[in-house]
Amino acid sequence: MSAWVLPDHIADVLPSEARRIEEIRRKLLDMARCYGYELVMPPLLEHLESLLTGTGESLDLQTFKLVDQISGRMLGMRADSTPQVARIDAHLLNRQGVARLCYCGPVLHTRPAAPHATREPLQLGAEIYGHRGLEADLEILTLAMDCLRAARVPAFTVDLADVRIVNSLLGLAALSTQETAEVQLALAAKDVTAIAGLTRKADAAVRTALQELTRCYGDVQVLSHARQVLPDLPAIGQALDELQWLAGHIEDAQVSFDLADLRGYAYYSGARFAVYAPGAPDALLRGGRYDAVGSVFGRERPAVGFSLDVKSLVQVAQASSLRSAVRAPWGEDKALRAAIAQLRSAGETVVCVLPGHESEIDEFHCDRALVAQGGDWVLVPV
Repeated sequence: MSAWVLPDHIADVLPSEARRIEEIRRKLLDMARCYGYELVMPPLLEHLESLLTGTGESLDLQTFKLVDQISGRMLGMRADSTPQVARIDAHLLNRQGVARLCYCGPVLHTRPAAPHATREPLQLGAEIYGHRGLEADLEILTLAMDCLRAARVPAFTVDLADVRIVNSLLGLAALSTQETAEVQLALAAKDVTAIAGLTRKADAAVRTALQELTRCYGDVQVLSHARQVLPDLPAIGQALDELQWLAGHIEDAQVSFDLADLRGYAYYSGARFAVYAPGAPDALLRGGRYDAVGSVFGRERPAVGFSLDVKSLVQVAQASSLRSAVRAPWGEDKALRAAIAQLRSAGETVVCVLPGHESEIDEFHCDRALVAQGGDWVLVPV
């Protein structure tokens, strides 16, 4: 095997894709700033017990682990930034009011999340801490959609769900931890037969409701159907009301529902959403409410947010045009160097042609050239 072969699902990012990733990253962070979100930069690695506190087994299995050569303690490379931002809100900022935070940085996964996914996503996210009302849920959802529009994703569908519906039914089913996990997988796969077998000892009404839940997906009519076939429990009724309210405020995007969907991180506690687009093999972004995420840090605060992988987003976003540039000769002439410096200070890209070599570039469109005319250096069209 060649020494230059990278690990599976790890890749170099070459100029064309790197340019698009960086352009989109800047647009998304600028959009978050327009909403009043403050940028934070959590570390790439932490002590393992801090990094995984309260996140559940799924993140544990996705986390690379290593030994700190200074302290001898176990460290983890972050697989998700949300628990880190919750720690920042709880311990470092310690604000009493609302905190709006955003971030963007690489995360590492021990296994790819999908067959062709990278194990080194560039995760970008935004989170609100301190407000329990639906206003925060709607703001996060609106920001997420505006981010996709800023990235020039041509069309997308917002899929809504609420973990309280499934959790309420599973709480009545009195299943073991293993059985609960298997039912959750069967719900995601819409496997009615498996659900019937796993819940055979549960109350008949609960067993029937869990099976009916696999059919609760589609357009807004799903909510009316769910009210008819699911038990009249306060948590379920509140969840359905809130989903209907959120859906009623979504404009310029198709809305769907999948009430059995529990995919994503286990820390979600209420309404949650995923956004899909043509050409994307999986959800472009996921988000929702996770009010308990800060409790393990000693300060439980209402929280809602979303995250996405900028690298995946690039694959479905419309390509932007190349930046125009100026081609200039290399030389020691003071007037030439002053002209180049003036153009660059004005924001122009100036590519100097080194002696004996034409510049090989794919990421700039040299539509003008700097040439000597009448003793001055002037721009002429190419």
